[in-house]
Amino acid sequence: MNPFRVLTRQLAQWQRESYSGHSLQQSSLDRLVKRTVSHVKRCTNVVRTQALDFRPNGSRRKPRHLDRHSPIFFLIAVLSLTSTIGYRLYNEPQLSVGVTAPQTVRAPETATVIDTRTTEANRKAARTASIPILMIDQTVNQEIYHSLQRLLDRGNELRQEAGTFPFVETSVLSTRSQQYLRKAQESEWQQVLAAVEGNSSAYLNSGSTASNGDAAPAGDRGATRGQGSHASETAQQVAVLELRAYRRNASSEDFQALKDVINRARQRYALTVESLSGRGGGEASRLYNFALLELTDEQWAATRNEVQTTLQRILAQGVAPGLPEPILRSAIELQLRGDIPSITADLATQILLAVIRPNLIQDPEQTKVRAEQAAQAVEDVMVEIQQGEVIIRAGEPITQSDFVLLDYFGLSRRQTNWVGLLGFGALISGCVGVFLIVEHQFHPGLRRRDHILVLVLTLSVSGVAALGTPAIGLSALGLLVGSFYGSVLGVTVVGLLSLVLPVGMELVGTHLVASSVGGLIGATMAGRLRSREELAILGGVVGITQGVVYAVLSLMLSAASSPVWYIVLTGAALQSLLGVVWSIIALGVSPYLENLFDLITPVRLAELSNPNRPLLKRLASNAPGTFQHTLFVATLAEAAARELGCNVELVRAGTLYHDIGKMHDPLGFIENQMGGPNKHDLIGDPWLSAAIIKKHVTEGVVMARKCRLPKAIQAFIPEHQGTMMISYFHHQAQQRAKADPTIFVNDADFRYDGPIPQSRETGIVMLADSCEAALRSLKDATPEEALAMVNRILRARWQDEQLIDSGLTRAEMGGIAEIFVKVWQQFNHQRIPYPKAAIGAPAAESGS
Repeated sequence: MNPFRVLTRQLAQWQRESYSGHSLQQSSLDRLVKRTVSHVKRCTNVVRTQALDFRPNGSRRKPRHLDRHSPIFFLIAVLSLTSTIGYRLYNEPQLSVGVTAPQTVRAPETATVIDTRTTEANRKAARTASIPILMIDQTVNQEIYHSLQRLLDRGNELRQEAGTFPFVETSVLSTRSQQYLRKAQESEWQQVLAAVEGNSSAYLNSGSTASNGDAAPAGDRGATRGQGSHASETAQQVAVLELRAYRRNASSEDFQALKDVINRARQRYALTVESLSGRGGGEASRLYNFALLELTDEQWAATRNEVQTTLQRILAQGVAPGLPEPILRSAIELQLRGDIPSITADLATQILLAVIRPNLIQDPEQTKVRAEQAAQAVEDVMVEIQQGEVIIRAGEPITQSDFVLLDYFGLSRRQTNWVGLLGFGALISGCVGVFLIVEHQFHPGLRRRDHILVLVLTLSVSGVAALGTPAIGLSALGLLVGSFYGSVLGVTVVGLLSLVLPVGMELVGTHLVASSVGGLIGATMAGRLRSREELAILGGVVGITQGVVYAVLSLMLSAASSPVWYIVLTGAALQSLLGVVWSIIALGVSPYLENLFDLITPVRLAELSNPNRPLLKRLASNAPGTFQHTLFVATLAEAAARELGCNVELVRAGTLYHDIGKMHDPLGFIENQMGGPNKHDLIGDPWLSAAIIKKHVTEGVVMARKCRLPKAIQAFIPEHQGTMMISYFHHQAQQRAKADPTIFVNDADFRYDGPIPQSRETGIVMLADSCEAALRSLKDATPEEALAMVNRILRARWQDEQLIDSGLTRAEMGGIAEIFVKVWQQFNHQRIPYPKAAIGAPAAESGS
């Protein structure tokens, strides 16, 4: 128990005993008690202000003694970071690669040394330059076969539209004659009929017309000319001769039937030609021309079969990406040569060119094996030297092989680079200074333990980076600092560390940049999240980001003309996995760090506000009236905190726990009596009743500490009452003192021990707690009456100087009062009065 409180109570007891006959005089004892109580109150306030001035995460004022120690912490931070990150400066060779040798150095003995750096560089180059192994993609093959089948089906449709060819037996009309008659113009067909039926003049005109080349379409003239053994044997003449012969040997009915067949064939052919000329039907119709209709059914079937067989051979051999079309055309023509009639070779080539595309893809497993074989085939680079031979001559620049020998013989002059170390220390000092400036600007008032935590996290990441592995934990650093202290500080820490790490350590650039980008994204987003599930999702995003950044950088910096994808993708997958692993580590250690360093992150506050927490479940079970009172106070305080830009999560959590001490004696508080007898009426002693009421603060602090609540939450328990007077029992005591002059009323017995609110958040909760009971008591009051009452309560707290250390201003009191009344109206909204008959009526009859 507080010794000052014990002393105060003892002096008050002495004073009460003096009225019962002790020798001390009342006047002198009154003055002694008043002076003592005043002195004790001042001392108590000072001690409590220092003891309870927590200010976690910037929510409370910073104790003055931290300012005196800040230079010490600054020096510790600079020294620890310099020594951890700049470790290579402690054993730096003076004679390194590129340095001019100050003197000629000879080998003290014969030696053969492996140049590990050059060897590893050669192996890496061999892996990168390894030619990838390709394999056939069966999925692409199936797509190509489907495309070919669609083209062939379209060709079948066009030929079906044109009709069967030849359309009569070749013993009646030759294939050449049928081709001519089917595509001849109507005038030419009439001339042929006239010539067959005996009109010689018409026949002569047709011959002259045919000789002029007007008997066939322009595209087919070359096909009809020069095909006979004699110039006069044109297609028209041959057709006339064959028709005359058939007419002589057949009946008139048969000849008429032949003419009908020819007319139908001509009509269907004309319609098909019109369809082809219109270029409708997509790619297939654009590919086919009149040559398709010139083929007989037998020729078309042979063409289809040969196209399919040729395609299978070409795809089995594989088509590489980027193969020029002339080379592909030559390959197709070579495959078709000798196996297909020349009349269909061009058509078959065009069909195959339309469907064939690259079907070779990289085989990652075989490519990896070949790359590793190429790397293993690279022999170790050996540097040999005989005793007495010159390693390096004075004035010459030191090469890698020279440095290997110098370092092997211990002649590289390794020592601490004090100049570089001092310069690096200055760089670290500047970074620490930037961090402090950002902290002061965006997140002022971090505690000593917060600085220690940030330093420990930074040193741990630096220690992992010093191992030279790709597992640089900047992503974990960003997630932790961002979630603990906000996005701005998280981005600042990750950004500054990303700048100084490559200065003091030898790191792979792609690993560092990928981890830095992942850390910056994690730090930016972590401060905005409110659950560990969201943080887990963010960890996945960080991992994917690291992998993508690594892949992009690897492709940009690759020296090979065509990158080895398995190496790039393997490295990217590793970086993604490392990002996720670091995120899991950050999520795993964050609860322990929150408890160890007493942090109040949004995630932790959300967890503490869960009504299923054991302490809150006990409160709801043991003191249900207090629990309901707490919920309403939380609603009022949250609304005011949101309007004033305060920490809403902190207000919510602090309010839920501010009255947990009432569980020590629930029936001592009217909200838990449920209409039963008032315990204090049975006690009949206002001093004892006031002690019971005051005890809920001390007992609440004990419970909070036992349950290891954050100190920022514990602060709400004493500060929400401040040093307010317990007016009801104080009034009872005064009434007794008036009736009995021997009774002395010490105001300290009826005031809470404080301290008064030390933050805006606890001040808001004090006001909400003071107004809750009054607002609940209003039933039919107007908003104006409720506002007037709330303003009176807030004015009383202000005049009682309960808010002088909270940071709340007098001007904000009016806004807080309006917010409280608005919330009260939402809870106390009007309802439609139901008639008595409607209340007892069945639901179906009442229409509800």
